[in-house]
Amino acid sequence: MRRALTALLLATALVAGCGGDDEEEPASTPETPQEAPATDEGGGGGEAVKVSSPADGALKFDQAELSAKAGKVTFTYDNPSQVPHAFEVEGNGVEEETDTITESDASVTVDLKPGTYEYYCPVDGHKAAGMKGTLTVK
Repeated sequence: MRRALTALLLATALVAGCGGDDEEEPASTPETPQEAPATDEGGGGGEAVKVSSPADGALKFDQAELSAKAGKVTFTYDNPSQVPHAFEVEGNGVEEETDTITESDASVTVDLKPGTYEYYCPVDGHKAAGMKGTLTVK
């Protein structure tokens, strides 16, 4: 026990003596390499498109047409009303949708090729009532 106490005191004295000067230096942080911005070999990428519907709950989007660059596109859909809506994009082998939401927003990321797509609200009857539009991807 006495030997362990002596070793502890000796270790404490060594650590306390390793301070050097009393000036405080800012703590250094390990340098981390900067990552290059992500790129999509398909010619585009990382684009964000905002979509919304009226606050009164009307069965339509505020935008009748949308456009985006080819590559990964994140659609953020804002539904300020209490009427449940969602956003779906379809065409050219793509069919992706957001959750159905009320008084909030949701997003979906889709990898798009150049061409024409349809977007609409997939809630029963909303597309047939006119809640749809055209998306052009270049």
